[in-house]
Amino acid sequence: MRIALGIEYDGSAYCGWQFQEHCRSVQVVVEAALSKVADTRIRIHCAGRTDAGVHALGQIVHFDTTALREMRGWVYGTNANLPDDVAVVWAKEVPDAFHARYSAERRAYRYIILNRPVRPGLLNKRVSWEYRPLDVARMQAAAQYLVGEHDFSAYRAQACQAKSPVRKVHRLDIQRRGAQVILDIEANGFLHHMVRNIAGVLMDIGAGEQPPQWAKEILERRDRSQAGMTAPANGLYFVAAYYPAQFDLPLMESSVALC
Repeated sequence: MRIALGIEYDGSAYCGWQFQEHCRSVQVVVEAALSKVADTRIRIHCAGRTDAGVHALGQIVHFDTTALREMRGWVYGTNANLPDDVAVVWAKEVPDAFHARYSAERRAYRYIILNRPVRPGLLNKRVSWEYRPLDVARMQAAAQYLVGEHDFSAYRAQACQAKSPVRKVHRLDIQRRGAQVILDIEANGFLHHMVRNIAGVLMDIGAGEQPPQWAKEILERRDRSQAGMTAPANGLYFVAAYYPAQFDLPLMESSVALC
């Protein structure tokens, strides 16, 4: 059978989601825990590969197995073999047509900025820090230039291996909650470092160093070397992946509140 899982994790101690020879990844610890429950090796596929230091509230994975376990057994059994910073939230049998990556229609990320003169202590690995006062209205005005279908070449990492730089951003909202500035972005897909590069540009605009139109100018140049900084990984969260209603997957909590 094919089983889908909803997973959350703190990415601070990992070199990202995907398996790498030289370091510990989230994929490795999840596969190891599942393999113990199944009593055979399990390989998983995820909705979106996160980078080193990036967190997830709503990562979705799937795997195939011949092992017969109740769904609660996959949840609690796997969690018993996972480190404390990774947890399976739910498990559900899905049809063979389901694929965690290719069946997803949209994905959503949240970027959290602690905007105050003093660096974070308690939330050190959970938020990005920006000491310059940020004007959310300027950031929101700039964000509107990025909504819609565009060539995001200037907003992706130079090492990005995606075949096409074209993505459709359905929503990009910025709000302030006390000392935190929160960016919510939803798109049909994301390029390598795309959210962090967007966050870096919007922070420079919010700090008054560039006008809101700069976000559009960067987009039109299609040249990463002429764009702004890449914001730190600490504040980035993979919030959700959305699938056709036919798969009837449980909904993960759609927000992160660290205020």
